[in-house]
Amino acid sequence: MPKKSSAAQDPDRKKKFIEEIKKGYTFEGDSFTIGGAMLDGEPITGLHVNIPLKTLNRHGLIAGATGTGKTKSMQVMAEQLSKKGIPVLLMDLKGDISGLAKPSPGHPKIEERMEKIGLPFTPKGFPVEFFSLTGKEGIQLRATVSEFGPILMSRLLDLNDTQSGIMAVLFKYADDHELPLVDLKDLKELIKWAIGPGRREFKEEYGRISSASAGSILRKIVELEQQGADLFFGEPSLEIEDLMRTDEKGYGIINIIRLTDIQDKPKLFSTFMLQLLAELYAKMPEKGDTDKPELVFFIDEAHLVFKNASKALLEQIETIIKLIRSKGIGIYFVTQNPRDIPDEILSQLGLKIQHALRAFTAKDRKNIKLTAENFPVSEFYDTDQLLLKLGIGEALVTALGKKGRPTPLVHTLMRAPQSRMDILTPAELNEILASSKLKKKYEQPLDKKTAYEILKEKLAEAAEEKEEKESRKSRKKEKSTLEKVVNSTVGRMIIREVTRSLLGVLGLRSYSRRSSRRKKRSWF
Repeated sequence: MPKKSSAAQDPDRKKKFIEEIKKGYTFEGDSFTIGGAMLDGEPITGLHVNIPLKTLNRHGLIAGATGTGKTKSMQVMAEQLSKKGIPVLLMDLKGDISGLAKPSPGHPKIEERMEKIGLPFTPKGFPVEFFSLTGKEGIQLRATVSEFGPILMSRLLDLNDTQSGIMAVLFKYADDHELPLVDLKDLKELIKWAIGPGRREFKEEYGRISSASAGSILRKIVELEQQGADLFFGEPSLEIEDLMRTDEKGYGIINIIRLTDIQDKPKLFSTFMLQLLAELYAKMPEKGDTDKPELVFFIDEAHLVFKNASKALLEQIETIIKLIRSKGIGIYFVTQNPRDIPDEILSQLGLKIQHALRAFTAKDRKNIKLTAENFPVSEFYDTDQLLLKLGIGEALVTALGKKGRPTPLVHTLMRAPQSRMDILTPAELNEILASSKLKKKYEQPLDKKTAYEILKEKLAEAAEEKEEKESRKSRKKEKSTLEKVVNSTVGRMIIREVTRSLLGVLGLRSYSRRSSRRKKRSWF
C-alpha cells in the first residue's frame, strides 16, 4: 500500500476524513465521547469519537501491550457509563482501578490532552462499591457450590474427564434427592456418602463410582480449601439485583471486585467470573433492544478465562456471550492481545479499542497482521504499521453504528479519566466500606441445613441400622449355636443326664419331705 500523504499536503484528504468520522460517529440516540480523532499522528480538535449506548450490549474488546493505556480506557468507559446511569461491574486484578472513587488531582499533561481533543476537564469521583472473594479488601462475595454447577467445579478443581463425569453424577444425585450443595463440606460429605453407605444406591441409579477417583476429587477439594476458597463458597450468595443500582443522583454504581489478594490463584478468579456470567444469564429477564444496557461487565486479564478451558466450557461461554446481550448486558474483555480471545467469541464483539502492540518475534508480527484484519479497511491508515506506532493513551477504535454496521476505523487520542489514576489508601478504602449499604447484608455467613447435615443424619441412621443388624445377627448366631449343641448326639446325652440328675435330686427331696411327715404323725 502506498504511503499516505499528510493532511497538510492534501487538504481535500483531511476534509474527506473529517466528513467520514463525523458521519460515522454521529448517532440518533444517546452516546458518550471517549476521545478525539487523529490523522497522520495529530489530533483534530473538536472531531470527537462517540460511542452509542444502544449497541453497548453487543460486547467489546480493549486490548494492548502492557503500559499502553488499556486500563485507563476501561476507567474512562466506566466513568462515562456511570454518568449515563448505567451500572458497571469490573475486575481489578492489579489493584490500580480503585481511584475511580476519588476525583483526579489534575495535571498539566491532562489539561493539554483535553485541549487537543476539545473537551473540558472536570475532576470527579464516582459512586463505587468494593467486593472481594476473600472479604479482605471489600464486601465478602459468596456463591454456592450448586450455583457453580458440575462443569465449573470440574474446571476449578482441574479434574480429568473421568472425574468430571463423577462430578456430574454427584450434582445429579443432589438435585434428585433435594440435597442443597452450599459449601465445600457439603460436596465432601456427598462424595463420602457415594462411596460409603450410599454406594449401592448410587450404583443402581447412576452406575458405580470409583473409590480411587472419588478420593482424588476429595484431595483436590481439600487443596482448594487450603487456598482460602472455603471463605468464598457459602451463603448469602450475591444477589444480581445488587449490581444494578444507581445512586441518589442517578449515576450508575461502579462495582469493583478487588482480586489483588488472589493473584496467585487465577483459576479461582476466572472460574468465578464465568459463574457470575452464567448467573447473570440465568436470572436476568429478556430485554430485547433497549436504548441503553442494564449492566456493562469488564473482564480484565481475560486470557485467564479461556486458558486451558475444556471444549464443553468454551461452548458454554460462547452460548452465553451470544444470548446474554438480549438481556441488556454488555461484556467487555480486557487483555493484551486480541488473539487471547477465541475466534468464535472475537467475531461477536462490536466495540474494539486497540492500543499499541509489540513485535519482538516473527509470531508477534504474524499476530499483528491478523489483528489488523479484524478492523474495517481504511484508506487513511496502514493499520498493521499503525498498531506498532500508537502512543500511550492512543488507540484504534471501531464501534457498531446504525443497523449494527461497524463505524469507520479511527486513530483516537483517548480522553483522560476524571477520577484519580492511582489507588486508594487503606484509610480511604475503609471509609468507603464503612458507608456501604451492602456490607452488613453480606458480612455474616448463613448456616442453613444443607447436604452436610442431611447426609450426617443419614450416616448416623445407617450406623444405627448396621449396629442393630449386627446385634440381631449376633443373637441369631448364638441361638443357632445353642440349637446345634442341643440337637447334636452329645448334646442330647448331656441334657438327658442333666435331666436325670435334676429329677433324682427332686425325687430325693420329695421322699425326704414325705418321710418327715410320717414320722410326725406316728409321734402323736
